[in-house]
Amino acid sequence: MAVDRERVERLTRELLEAIGEDPDRPGLKQTPSRMAELYTEFFAGVGEDAAAPLARTISISRGPAPETLPSGAVLLRDIRFRSVCEHHLLPFAGHAHIAYLPGEQVVGLGALVKVVEILAARPQVQERLGEQIADTIAEHLDARGVLVVLDAVHGCVTMRGGRQADASTLTIAARGQYSEPVARAELITLIGTLRQAQGPEQ
Repeated sequence: MAVDRERVERLTRELLEAIGEDPDRPGLKQTPSRMAELYTEFFAGVGEDAAAPLARTISISRGPAPETLPSGAVLLRDIRFRSVCEHHLLPFAGHAHIAYLPGEQVVGLGALVKVVEILAARPQVQERLGEQIADTIAEHLDARGVLVVLDAVHGCVTMRGGRQADASTLTIAARGQYSEPVARAELITLIGTLRQAQGPEQ
């Protein structure tokens, strides 16, 4: 479902008036249209099929490179994402790390990124976002195990309440073989070790 831009503009004007501002003053005159454009981008995933990017798979044994059979997990780390917390409509952003243990079919790595982008472009909470990513991959890809780790900074923590500027939130969602803590421990350690080796974020 497309964002109703006209309605967003109208409601933004009402919001500005409700906080005692003049929506027609020079600094705010274009704010309603800017908000409509912003919300169109931020909530583009509402109503979109997050599984669609996974529809095109590659056979491991009959694909273009059968001599390169993966013997372990496929791990894609440091996928940048941003979303909007549904509690206060403030942004949260960070990195997603996705691992899956392939069966007969694998998927292009860009498809995993697209799954994250579609599900993040909705009003969200981080815990549910990780679970939705894991469910989408587990249900629509031939995977024996799926692990999704999200590490994000939330505006509702850094800008309001306790205002903890350095606080970040880590969530883990696991399916299949990675539901066992021992099975996923190596991957979680690997993600943490590699991120430490990177040093401060660029």
